[in-house]
Amino acid sequence: MTLLNRLLNPIFDLLLRALQPLGIVASLAVLSLVTAIAILLVVRTTSDQPALAAVKRQIQADLFEIRLFNDDLRAMLRAELDILRHNATYLRLSLVPMAWILVPAVLAAAQLHSYYGYAGVEVERPVLVTAQFKPGSQPAAELDAPAAFRIETPAIVLPALSQVVWRIVATAPGDYEVRVRIADAAYAKTLRVSGGLARHSPVRPAPRLLDEVAYPSEAPLPDGAPISMIQIDYPQPGIQLFGRRLHWMVIYITLSLVFAVLLRRPLRVTI
Repeated sequence: MTLLNRLLNPIFDLLLRALQPLGIVASLAVLSLVTAIAILLVVRTTSDQPALAAVKRQIQADLFEIRLFNDDLRAMLRAELDILRHNATYLRLSLVPMAWILVPAVLAAAQLHSYYGYAGVEVERPVLVTAQFKPGSQPAAELDAPAAFRIETPAIVLPALSQVVWRIVATAPGDYEVRVRIADAAYAKTLRVSGGLARHSPVRPAPRLLDEVAYPSEAPLPDGAPISMIQIDYPQPGIQLFGRRLHWMVIYITLSLVFAVLLRRPLRVTI
């Protein structure tokens, strides 16, 4: 998984750097358009399009039969059973394109969440750095921070959670590293102090598949490290749109569905 993240990170960095001048909402709209086109092309390539079209016609015919014979209980029941059967066929025909789409969609969502899910740490605003110890391990830990940071608290140990926490404050924007030092070893964690659209890595995880999928921006901690996670408490502000604050995924999925519906006929795709 680490190798795959190393391949994907530069690709998404290049793409999002090109979209950065558009702003957050406009760049998300462009990504939704690209996503909709990609999904439609996958569906057209990997699904049985004639069979899907036939099943959709059968479902529409059954619905018309219910409206036409709404005073015939037996005919309505037969039509409803046919709708259920045809829906099952539709789902079966959709499984292949769904299988092709699922893994790339999860990987892309994790990459985009690194950009749209978090805001950078603000100058002169406190932020927490948390190290999670592995079970049965709770050695003494210290935090090394660059000159552009003030460490406002000593290490605060939370034995019940197997955590140690520091509060730090940035005095200048930029990209930095803090280090959790345990005995003779030091474990680095990136930290971004900035505004605008940029990659943020809230967690440097342990080398586990699901954690590496969820947090792709940094290499995982060494397998033998006494800590399983270093976390930066980045803000998660959401996106302001039409007077409401929405999670970026809501906007992304909604726009992708709208674009897919609008483009299905020009691209000759049955969905």
